[in-house]
Amino acid sequence: MAEVGLKLAFSVAQIAVVMGIVLLTVMFLTLAERKVLGWMQDRMGPMEVGPYGVLQPIADGLKLFFKEDIVPAGANKFLFTLAPILALVPALIGFAVVPFGPNRTVELFGYQFQPFVISDINIGILYILAFTSIGAYGIILGGWASNSKYSLLGGLRSAAQVISYELNVGLAIVGVLLLAGSLSLVKITEAQAGGFWHWYIFAFPFPQVFAFVVYVISAVAETNRVPFDLPEAESELVAGFFTEYSGMRFAFFFLAEYANMILVSCIAAALFLGGWNAPYPGTLLPENLAWVEGVVWFAVKVYFFLFLFFWLRATLPRLRYDQLMRFGWKVMLPIALGNILVTAIAAYFFPKG
Repeated sequence: MAEVGLKLAFSVAQIAVVMGIVLLTVMFLTLAERKVLGWMQDRMGPMEVGPYGVLQPIADGLKLFFKEDIVPAGANKFLFTLAPILALVPALIGFAVVPFGPNRTVELFGYQFQPFVISDINIGILYILAFTSIGAYGIILGGWASNSKYSLLGGLRSAAQVISYELNVGLAIVGVLLLAGSLSLVKITEAQAGGFWHWYIFAFPFPQVFAFVVYVISAVAETNRVPFDLPEAESELVAGFFTEYSGMRFAFFFLAEYANMILVSCIAAALFLGGWNAPYPGTLLPENLAWVEGVVWFAVKVYFFLFLFFWLRATLPRLRYDQLMRFGWKVMLPIALGNILVTAIAAYFFPKG
């Protein structure tokens, strides 16, 4: 009984640490995005709250927390309340199978656990794809339950967009799964050890460059970011599916978007860029500190992808809706299917080992 209690305590502690890091990263990203956009557009960004504006995320959080929570008179109150939770929770529980560092076992108080992996399940990729698809229901329900034309249009747009690009995300991943022979993110990451030439974006027998490009573009569309932010197009739909939301319910949608950005960045780093593996064989630090190097490399790769989100927002204009759908079905889908075909043939003729 004591062992079960200890195991539960360690699991809860791990989950709390990961959630804390994710939410702190979201807080940092809100400031980083505004600063990066400011520098790219030759202005300063937030500068008023704290030195150089570093306390701006705290001010924004307090403002949202104390704002009046308004529910429209014609809204379905239950679904209106459920929608933000349904958007946020799937975005957060996806991190349960992401390996943030080396798959090493540590013993503490007589109990062995893996500090950098909450749960290593053999269907990790399927788990993430299943739960992230539930997040779309939060957006659709939020749009419908608000009883607003703008919100409904945003929700419908989002439904079509997510279905179109989620398919491409799944197909882009299949090439990596064929080469790795596993659905576990931990095993996929471990298979890329030994230098950058083993990363699946460069790997023999068929580098997954096309799959990587399809995944990154589709992930930007999945997270409703510029240039694919059609569901919340401010210039057309006021704010899209969360037009009627305020206070903490609005904050939940906001958190869900940034949590999804972090999640797709973690998956991209793990599947295509070797996860926590360094781009060179071995480690530069002593063996007992090698985990520090692994965690740092993983963070660098994830932040590279997050910077890419900001860069795209500062650079590209929003697509027209018919262009968005045509691009997803007539360009991305054939490339993803072609990549699977060629990868399967290459993997058959050049099997591992």
